Amino acid sequence: MRRVMKIGIWLFGVVLLVFLIQLPLNQSKGVWNNEFSLPLSGKTIVLDPGHGGPDGGAVGKDGTLEDDIALIVSKKLKNYLQLAGADVFLTREEDKDLAAEDTKGLSRRKAEDIRKRMEFINDKKPELFLSIHLNALPSTKWRGAQSFYYPSADENKHLAKMIQAEIIRNLENTTREALVKNGMYLLKHAEFPGALIEIGFLSNEEERNLLKQDAYQEKMAASIYQGVLRYVTEDVEEEE
Repeated sequence: MRRVMKIGIWLFGVVLLVFLIQLPLNQSKGVWNNEFSLPLSGKTIVLDPGHGGPDGGAVGKDGTLEDDIALIVSKKLKNYLQLAGADVFLTREEDKDLAAEDTKGLSRRKAEDIRKRMEFINDKKPELFLSIHLNALPSTKWRGAQSFYYPSADENKHLAKMIQAEIIRNLENTTREALVKNGMYLLKHAEFPGALIEIGFLSNEEERNLLKQDAYQEKMAASIYQGVLRYVTEDVEEEE
């Protein structure tokens, strides 16, 4: 019975997503807040758009910057999560890092920035956090979004796998699986469940062009949202 109820909540969240996409933002807020119990009500979620400011992150051949796309997709994801009832916080809302203005040198700024992101996440005490990044490699053949997690808790693996499953199902352009990532500071040191989502490769021209398109950005954000719904409605053991 409990499993049936959880499946029902997840299905409601998916139906909610379809409905919200077709409504203006202000209208959809009124409809759902007044008439329905939202699937993510009472849950705090932190989104961490990678890089920012002097650290643009990965760069495409055409000059497309990782930090710009990561922020755009994070804001779209924030909208979906908020409309489903979550309290959502971004580590950055604009093209800037979290280091103090007087911190000199890129390496020092990056070290301070990542520490402050971790502090931000831990201070919010979220249900979960997601760090949104993009990839770039010397080879242009690699493509596809992929989720990563630190293997310190089953919740991390469950979150990454649920998101990856929805990316595979909705985007239909990758067979990558969620993988362990031991070397990312935030995943290792944050005190709450989290995952890193690398949403694509700027070094692959075809995927880079997709990542710059509003419709694809919306689809990516919606896929991550559906993965979050599965995480909060399915027991950890159910994903095995």
